[in-house]
Amino acid sequence: MELYFQVRHAVRIEGLSERAAARRFGVDPRTVSKMLRFPVPPGYRRSKPPVRPKLGLFVPIIDRILEEDKAKPKKQRHTSKRIFERLRDEHGFTGGITIVKDYVALQRQRSQEMFVPLAHPPGHAQVDFGEALGVIGGVERKIHFFAFHLPHSDASFVVAYPAETTEAFCDGHVKAFAFFGGVPQSILYDNTKIAVARILGDGKRQRTRVFSELQSHYLFEDRFGRPGRGNDKGKVEGLVGFARRNFLVPIPVFDSFEALNAHLMECCRRRMNDRLRGHDQTIGERLAHDLAAFHKPLPPAYDACEKVTTAVSSLSLARYRGNDYSVPTCFGHHKVLVRGYVHEVVVACGAEIIARHPRSYEREDFIFDPLHYLALIERKINALDQAAPLAGWNLPEEFATLRRLLESRMGKQGKREFVQVLRLMEAFDIQDVTVAVADAISRGALSFDAIKHLVLCRIERRPPRLDLTIYPYLPRATVATTSARSYMALLTGGSA
Repeated sequence: MELYFQVRHAVRIEGLSERAAARRFGVDPRTVSKMLRFPVPPGYRRSKPPVRPKLGLFVPIIDRILEEDKAKPKKQRHTSKRIFERLRDEHGFTGGITIVKDYVALQRQRSQEMFVPLAHPPGHAQVDFGEALGVIGGVERKIHFFAFHLPHSDASFVVAYPAETTEAFCDGHVKAFAFFGGVPQSILYDNTKIAVARILGDGKRQRTRVFSELQSHYLFEDRFGRPGRGNDKGKVEGLVGFARRNFLVPIPVFDSFEALNAHLMECCRRRMNDRLRGHDQTIGERLAHDLAAFHKPLPPAYDACEKVTTAVSSLSLARYRGNDYSVPTCFGHHKVLVRGYVHEVVVACGAEIIARHPRSYEREDFIFDPLHYLALIERKINALDQAAPLAGWNLPEEFATLRRLLESRMGKQGKREFVQVLRLMEAFDIQDVTVAVADAISRGALSFDAIKHLVLCRIERRPPRLDLTIYPYLPRATVATTSARSYMALLTGGSA
């Protein structure tokens, strides 16, 4: 720039000719003419397209490959090296890889998509799912988190689940609406199969039954982005990355999903105090405009579950999402309704709830409740020792002692009495039954009737009155008449 200034000053101010200026500063006269035409150096300016004598015939082939790649998965598109190899092996190209790489880079730069900045009115939302790693209950696993974003205020809500399922999708909406205290006017989604059953030929979406129920319950409008175009809902896509980098780093370690979600909710609340670039108010202050445009009041919470009708098998199992959950054996071969929640599976027959289990996210798992099979085992007592539902049932030590004493006194009938005692837990708390079993062992009253009597006495807070005449198999206690002589002998330390 200093030389540029000196040349222009000499000609324009001092009146030196262009040829004389060229001699003084040792530059070409044509360079002096260019310096006079432009106040600053214009840089290199190409007057015509570059000539590619070796590549020219192959340009249409490269353009065709790049155009076809747009419809292919990103991870299986051609690299510049692969295009060069195909030109060389399939089309007889004799040039080098550099000119191919330069041309491909230029074409890809020209084809990059441009975007229009958008303004977001208050009262609208965007929803998406994200993934991260976490340690829950001592086990490292993949976490799927539901992200709910309000583009106008940048307020957010994030909640984590074991899997991206229908019930998690619905439960995330319920929790987000409760967090903000209202329902947005519309929500923008991608084309997730949880919400969209099918995209019709005219671009309209056929909603799934569960999503239609959720929408009818809360009365919000839905909007969907273009398939494969994450930028249509760029705000929530940004929230997914922000939450992963800021809420879930370092890798979160919690005892349960409830504890993790309490942490995520607190992170969302703290973020309300942030003021983002380009705004003179905090997120929480701008949230007031969103909330003013929400639908209120908030309706009762939607029952966020997936409903599946199935039949109970001959093993008294109802299948849901590839896993088998037990029900009482009296409902074998019945039609039942399984409601799958995020952390629980509920089985109903008609209007009666017949089973509740913790939700399993394993594959081909069996989830048993031992109490469901005791009535059947009482009839088929020989199955007691091989019954899979009873395997791993950790009962207090008093029950093992009771079984050993019953079988030693009554044989096979003792097994049946033991199962009858276990069935007391169908109606009474295990703590009450355990105390009654220990009491019966100490009293020597080893029978189902005696233990049931002791359980009722404990619950009703009355002293037990066992009539041993109805238990002929129990050992009898012999009580002799008190002798005055024996009593006096005890007082004097003598012998009777």
